[in-house]
Amino acid sequence: MCHMKSAPNHASRSAVSVTGLRKAYGDKLVLDGVDLTIGEGEIFALLGPNGAGKTTIVRILSTLIPADAGTVTVMGYDLRGEAGAVRGVIGVTGQFSAVDDLLTGEENLLLMGRLLHVRATERRARTSELLERFDLVDAARQAPATYSGGMKRRLDLAMTLMGRPRLIFLDEPTTGLDPRSRQTVWQIIRELVREGVTILLTTQYLDEADHLADRIAVLDHGRIVAEGTPAELKRRIPGAHIRLCFVDAASLADAARLLPEGTRDDEELVLRVPNERGIRSLRDVLARLGDDVAVEDLSIHTPDLDDVFLAVTGNASKEESQ
Repeated sequence: MCHMKSAPNHASRSAVSVTGLRKAYGDKLVLDGVDLTIGEGEIFALLGPNGAGKTTIVRILSTLIPADAGTVTVMGYDLRGEAGAVRGVIGVTGQFSAVDDLLTGEENLLLMGRLLHVRATERRARTSELLERFDLVDAARQAPATYSGGMKRRLDLAMTLMGRPRLIFLDEPTTGLDPRSRQTVWQIIRELVREGVTILLTTQYLDEADHLADRIAVLDHGRIVAEGTPAELKRRIPGAHIRLCFVDAASLADAARLLPEGTRDDEELVLRVPNERGIRSLRDVLARLGDDVAVEDLSIHTPDLDDVFLAVTGNASKEESQ
């Protein structure tokens, strides 16, 4: 299926600008000179194996821990000198819920409003609005201990939005969720960006980054090892090919003679032909085959983010929850 993302609606303004970010715990260097720029209104995904430093970046950018070195601006504020202002424009949610199971869903939202110093009248209105938006009206008076994982994650996101943040850090937001709940969270993320919010997403799920992100940075051993749009990253990896399936061995032999650059599989009656030029390569292959060779099936294979991840980190992608 052809998957197209609309262009991000940001201008040239940066929501986040990071230069030379370093962080160590004792002798362990967690971030080793990270440079990042995230445009306003963009979904920017940070990918990387466990321990690569993704969560450490989020914790630094959200003012929870200090960096050892580097300069950072968030929505125009200097992270070191204007941390209070940074906290006023960001929201953070992650794989570990901030929800209090002793309160109802509605009470959790109202409490968050009080913590964020939202005026009482606006607090009530905003709570009602968020409960409706996140499809939690029926569960508003119930304790989140009774919620499904997807419902609890939606409440977590609603609490994050209570203060109307302009920049949201989503640290592995769909870890442990079932496919339907993941799709719901994805839809919410897309709606937020349409409203002008900027998203920094960390994830282990490569399909999540592929579906959502305008740009991706791959982090490995505390360094950015690749950066670009999903399409740009996939184009960097060789291996695109056209897979031709034939009805019999004679047809395969004819095709292999006409397409000597192909790799032949006699057992499966398949010929794989390199396809580095997209549709132009396909037209060329079909023209060279002509009408006389009986092709039973044809498919085009391009490298995916799994291939990119393996190539730039040397690690298998980890799709399981931590």
